[in-house]
Amino acid sequence: MFDPAVFASRREAYLKALGPDAVAIVRSLPERLRNGDAYHPFRQHSDVLYLTGFVEPDATLVLRPGAETEKVVMFVRPRDPEMETWDGKRAGLEGAKERYGADAAYPAAELRTRLGDLICNVDELHYALGLDDDMDLMVAATLARLRKTEKKGKRPPRAVVDPRVHLHELRLHKRPEELRALATASKITTEAHLAAMHAGRPGAFEHELEAVINYTFRRRGGAGPGYATIVGAGENATILHYIANSCAIADGDLVLVDAGCEYDHYTADITRTWPASGTFTPAQRDVYDLVLDTQKTAVALARPGATIDEIHDHCVRRLTEGMIRLGLLAGTVDDRIADAAYKKFYMHGTSHWLGLDVHDVGAYTRGGVARPLEPGMVITVEPGLYVPADAEGVPDRLRGIGIRIEDDVVITTGGHEVLTASCPKEVDDVERACR
Repeated sequence: MFDPAVFASRREAYLKALGPDAVAIVRSLPERLRNGDAYHPFRQHSDVLYLTGFVEPDATLVLRPGAETEKVVMFVRPRDPEMETWDGKRAGLEGAKERYGADAAYPAAELRTRLGDLICNVDELHYALGLDDDMDLMVAATLARLRKTEKKGKRPPRAVVDPRVHLHELRLHKRPEELRALATASKITTEAHLAAMHAGRPGAFEHELEAVINYTFRRRGGAGPGYATIVGAGENATILHYIANSCAIADGDLVLVDAGCEYDHYTADITRTWPASGTFTPAQRDVYDLVLDTQKTAVALARPGATIDEIHDHCVRRLTEGMIRLGLLAGTVDDRIADAAYKKFYMHGTSHWLGLDVHDVGAYTRGGVARPLEPGMVITVEPGLYVPADAEGVPDRLRGIGIRIEDDVVITTGGHEVLTASCPKEVDDVERACR
């Protein structure tokens, strides 16, 4: 975990952005049952992590920049020796203050009764509606109660504001400690991809490679995968979010691996596609060269002032040109872009924000147009081409080929830095790693 001063600095920046006439509620999401009485492993809501580093469930942070006292209030589970015997140590109320920067801390069970006093008499309540139904009801009930007490001097906030306005803008621009965490996550992820290339021979199963990858994440100090690891061999590579990972790898298959390690709560996101036999077939090489060339030229466009839309439009044009050349499409490039025929084989966006979440927060547009990239933003660049085995009217040699190549890119003052540059993607390097 980062130095507590890092979180204090983030809270101070958010308090300043909110201003004295606003209050913010940042809440952990509930624990989720997996089946029976067994729960999924808990992962803290990224907004709570960003502002506090607190990792326990049932936590609520209330930030009150205009308050004279108790500007930073936390509601957490109190210490409970009996429950801690089962589930592990808790920070408790004192830990919330001493280790996590709260001015005041109260038991989580008291949130309902105290919330009204904490959010009254301000103009704006910054709160993310729609994530937790129970919390939404609590907030709504609190606002209703405050309306009834307005004559007594306690009125509700005039507006509820989406956290994207301020908090997610802060998260979008990465600080040095965040970039270091992402760089470490990328380094570990690269090692895991190489391990999969070494192990992914015909006859192995997709889930074996998934195990190798996730083991590498943990062995090297990561928390595990930042999202479900994708290992798609053969025609499974044409399924964008294929996570069954249950099939055997056949001789001649391409293997698409989309996997990222989470380190210090920040996740990398790398995709590589490689031949299980160690050598691309001519047809596979034709498609791979198209995607690789497109991806490399797209990465080169990532710089301050450019937009994600410009990068995507570049990839659409380059890939559509290649689809026509390979016989996947017919006609002119402009016509196939205009009628979106290219989406049969390239149906997703090229880039997304990256950080605490694999699809990280931050607005993609401002004033209805794509926002320019700025130093400190981190994006993925991931064009691909996917030809289903049962696609109509395509050359037989291209059926069942799915290829995606993805890197993680930091926008810098001078251009960009590719955090994942050490993960092989040139044909010779990929084939060498597979052998």
